[in-house]
Amino acid sequence: MSDRNHPKDASGAAVPTFSTRDPNSPDFWDERFEQRFMPWDQAGVPAAFQAFAAERPDAPVLIPGCGNAYEALWLARRNQPVRAIDFSAGAVAAARVELGEFASVVEQADFFTYAPPFAPQWVYERAFLCALPLDRRAAYAQRMAEILQPGALLAGYFFLGATPKGPPFGIERAELDALLTPHFELLADEPVSDSIAVFAGRERWLTWRRLGARPA
Repeated sequence: MSDRNHPKDASGAAVPTFSTRDPNSPDFWDERFEQRFMPWDQAGVPAAFQAFAAERPDAPVLIPGCGNAYEALWLARRNQPVRAIDFSAGAVAAARVELGEFASVVEQADFFTYAPPFAPQWVYERAFLCALPLDRRAAYAQRMAEILQPGALLAGYFFLGATPKGPPFGIERAELDALLTPHFELLADEPVSDSIAVFAGRERWLTWRRLGARPA
């Protein structure tokens, strides 16, 4: 049969047949976890995250769109405060299996309405923004600004450059800057050397600090 009958994703993996096409729906993600089609999944903890987190061992961390939550497990094993959320029941179930005795740090929740149990000192961005349809980007920036107090950080991997379709939905750098600079200032912009295939050559580790006066 031709490749037309067997579409492949950006990593070259065959794409199963799915009934849900709307990434705004938890069903979209549930199907992909159920069929174990997760080309965005690194199956491990990337180096830049480890280095960044190790410098902030006591800082509470929120991880939205956590997927299998490997980074949450890494933090929990080190007794670092962490809460990982995903609105997909399939993702949360997979994450809880992955975390084992630390499963309680994972919640099923919608980032746009979720109230963390602590004030995060940083939010980890990993394939969350690029999972959102384009019309949710302004809401992403606004909610990040609401969750993070002045001086707190939004840090992680940003998938740059527009994509014809998605997810993942890449974002042009100028658009990302325009989205975040009303609320954040950029502190660091670093290359990424260990990207998986779907993100290779288009990721940057960016660290943004929430603007405003810090609470007294």
